[in-house]
Amino acid sequence: MSGLLLTGIGHLTTHDGDPITDAVVAIDETTITYAGKESDSPAQENRERVDCGGRAVIPGFVDAHTHLVFAGDRSDEFARRLAGESYTKIAAAGGGILSTVEATRSATEETLFDLAAKRVWTMIRGGTTTVEIKSGYGLDLETELRLLRVARRIGDELPVTVRTTFLGAHSVPAEYRSDRDGYVDLVVNEMLPAAADHADFCDVFVEDGVFGVDEARTIFEAGGALGLPARVHAEQLSHLGGAALAAEIGASSADHLDHVTPDDAAALATAGVTCVLVPGAAYTLGTPQPSGRMLWDAGCTVALATDCNPGTSYIETMGLVISLGVVQMGLTADEAIWAATRGGALSLGLENRGQIKEGSPADLVVLDAPSPAHIPYRPASNLVQTVIKDGSVIVGLGPADTARTEPPSPARLHE
Repeated sequence: MSGLLLTGIGHLTTHDGDPITDAVVAIDETTITYAGKESDSPAQENRERVDCGGRAVIPGFVDAHTHLVFAGDRSDEFARRLAGESYTKIAAAGGGILSTVEATRSATEETLFDLAAKRVWTMIRGGTTTVEIKSGYGLDLETELRLLRVARRIGDELPVTVRTTFLGAHSVPAEYRSDRDGYVDLVVNEMLPAAADHADFCDVFVEDGVFGVDEARTIFEAGGALGLPARVHAEQLSHLGGAALAAEIGASSADHLDHVTPDDAAALATAGVTCVLVPGAAYTLGTPQPSGRMLWDAGCTVALATDCNPGTSYIETMGLVISLGVVQMGLTADEAIWAATRGGALSLGLENRGQIKEGSPADLVVLDAPSPAHIPYRPASNLVQTVIKDGSVIVGLGPADTARTEPPSPARLHE
């Protein structure tokens, strides 16, 4: 046998034209060789068949904004926010990001890997086949490098494509509170050069009380000189100018955008900056969502992501994110699915992923539903039946059988 043949597809979302009914997808080792009507398919001999039974097939999810590598627990902060404390007040008292930094600095590399691998397996079971992972919970050279090494190892040892982002400018650590300029110098002159071989992007949290636009520009210029495109945490808690900066420097993405304006949207669209929206954060914080509808209608490339992190969006799978994108951000179901697959891939510079097209890597999800619209319609259900990563069935139905498979436990991954 050579490759797989998915048959009996009731609804095939390719992102290369309209959805296709009565479809098949042929896979040769790791690559899609045909996706279309079964009646138009060339002969597909010597392939192992997976009968989808009229179910929907979509590209694997591309989660383009996560903070997966961390230690510690901030559930107490969630309870405090529900009692009325603001995120800003909790952070000023030593909570927030700095609380996670303290726990993460004290964790070993093996512990961080095991914790992150468990989260990633949950993501994979939920249909994620590509994920971006940021550092940012070390805020010193040693720990930031440890986080990036763990992130790269996730991509090496688990069936998921990983892109890594250096986020040393996530916050100013406690030991530099009286020397902000010194910390920016540390990021630019020591952290970035050391991190460049372990990262694909550079990110800065541009926010009032965190890093200003001029500080961010300095860091992004240094990252760009090392070959690291910019990703910008922009306009989350206030409107400080991060979106305009992202447009100015031609960033790969501007993320969050809760306080984005129509003028920002026009600039981002013109500059070709992907708008990565993370509705889980506003949902958890109880704040208004950014207008996905406004950004989409302005011509922006829109992506949806989990922002999986220990404080403001501990969400590991894309189903709820897609539902929030539809119900609270104004996207249609088709737009939200596109944003959670193709949009995320484009933000990461992965032009051939997030789609089902001849010549593209075979990253696909079979849903236990007749249409992708069931994802936002049934947000509390994991509708992912089968996950195919680079041509191999890693979760769910195997070729010619109906047995579910369980991925190995993280502890066994490096025995």
